Amino acid sequence: MQFVPTPAGTYQLQRIQECPDAQLLDSAGRARQLSALTRGKITLLTFFYTHCTDPLGCPYAFGLMAALSGRIVADPDLRANVRFVSISFDPTHDSPAQLRSYARGFSAHARFEWDFLTAPSIAMLQPLLDDFGQDVRIEQNRAGGPVRAINHMLKLFLIDPAGSVREIYALDFLQPEVMLNDILTLRMEAQRRPPESDVHPLHEGRSASPLPFRKESVASPLPLGRGAVGEGPP
Repeated sequence: MQFVPTPAGTYQLQRIQECPDAQLLDSAGRARQLSALTRGKITLLTFFYTHCTDPLGCPYAFGLMAALSGRIVADPDLRANVRFVSISFDPTHDSPAQLRSYARGFSAHARFEWDFLTAPSIAMLQPLLDDFGQDVRIEQNRAGGPVRAINHMLKLFLIDPAGSVREIYALDFLQPEVMLNDILTLRMEAQRRPPESDVHPLHEGRSASPLPFRKESVASPLPLGRGAVGEGPP
């Protein structure tokens, strides 16, 4: 039986936790607070490293995101209210210059915001990885030295304009139609939300909306930092 995603706007996505913050570097070498890039728009965030060659790892995620960005750009409202954020977990090798070179392969839509970030050091990045529950392990050679291969679990995080993580997609749930419908659902939710409200959704409790949670949701009510959600193959 062919999979049919739940129509956008007929369900709600649970609020998992507030998106963590950290000071990172963009592809121009400028210091950026992650919180400035995870609020105000719907954000699809992922961790990656430029040297990844696993066909079911970073290249697969970026191919999907590139295709999804094309559909978002085709809708003027979504184009103005959605961004992608990609953070390298290999700051030793992924310098701002390396990010600029890598990002050129995904910059076909100049009008779409897609931010590529790295960290000043792995020590400054590690707390962010822990808060997101993003497990990373650097492979070693026979002498015990690090190599460029990094073992990680592919995850994409969907964040609403208020900075709440609302969905986590693992490798076995990277369905473009589902992801687009989730983005559309968050956009409809934002349009219904009173603009003058300054109450953070994490402090509101359960939504008064009669809409059900999406049954095939992969999000977990457990904190992301416990590493208990959305784990796929390395």
